[in-house]
Amino acid sequence: MTNTQTRVSRRAMLRGAAVATLATPALIGKGLAQGQVTWRVQSHWPKASSSFDDSLGVLATMLEERTEGAFKLELFGAGEFAKGPDIYNLVRKGVVPMGTLSPSYILDKAQAAGFLYGIPGTLRENWEPQQAAKNLGIEEMVNEELVPDGVRLMSEKSYPTEMVVSKKIESADDFKGLKIRSSGTMLDYLAAAGAAPQYIPGSELYQSLSSGVVDGAHWGAAIGAQSMSLWEVCKYHYKPALGFTIDAFIMNEEQLQELPADLRTAIIDLMEIRFFQRSAEYMHKEAIALSDGVNNQGVEVVQLPDDVLQLFASASANILEQEKAKGEIAARAYEAYVGLMRDLGYVSGA
Repeated sequence: MTNTQTRVSRRAMLRGAAVATLATPALIGKGLAQGQVTWRVQSHWPKASSSFDDSLGVLATMLEERTEGAFKLELFGAGEFAKGPDIYNLVRKGVVPMGTLSPSYILDKAQAAGFLYGIPGTLRENWEPQQAAKNLGIEEMVNEELVPDGVRLMSEKSYPTEMVVSKKIESADDFKGLKIRSSGTMLDYLAAAGAAPQYIPGSELYQSLSSGVVDGAHWGAAIGAQSMSLWEVCKYHYKPALGFTIDAFIMNEEQLQELPADLRTAIIDLMEIRFFQRSAEYMHKEAIALSDGVNNQGVEVVQLPDDVLQLFASASANILEQEKAKGEIAARAYEAYVGLMRDLGYVSGA
């Protein structure tokens, strides 16, 4: 069986398991070994972030229900054990079995991580990064390097990335020098357009904005801005989206394999199901959040100026080439990613 056939077969089994899971809420029969499993989960989301409850909280509730209480998750907000990029090593060492992170935190761990995070200024609709991650193999390419390192990644949701800023941007000159909280390849993207981006953990973001350490930020888009209270200090919400990105669950591979087989199947299948459910749900809630921001919180939705968008377009092409050059796995991820863009008519070429 070829690698392609193996991947297709695996996806078919996962789809079949997903259907069975949806039809039968309890995956776990009465014959399981006695005792419960409780995993501690270190989130990169602060407890104030909507994703702490809507992503991680819902996963924990559904997992407990589907395993009839045999598998529970104990949830920790950003910084309780570790925050940001430190979460990967915490999980890799087995200090906690599971965490959440942005693929932008692991660009040095996996060549394809930048493509999973999303290349700014490329994809235009939220189903497209889902297709790239799951059906075109980007997630599997990331795991080619993470699993041997002791960690398995599962995509959690895809969503737009949009800036909120305390100052109005009317030209590229206005954008120059703006201090924007960012991460991953988005740092290069914003810098190429003249901004002065810097990484700040989510748990420190509101204070950094309110004290003027930074002038703006992206934390997802409207939902993130609302749940993190960013609109209190940044009234200008900018479109179009800078890009579409993916958040992820990570698990210690050894502890995952040590689970009873049905508990291991339960959590993996549930993550597969929740990825698509949560991604669709997120876009619905995006519309609700932005409408509320405009109508009730004094938010102004503003389009980025054309001269800024032109700078972004050049930066995007450069970032694609930089990511491709990271190695053989990165080159494969590039072909999958750019192949999708060609199919959609976003780029030309054979």
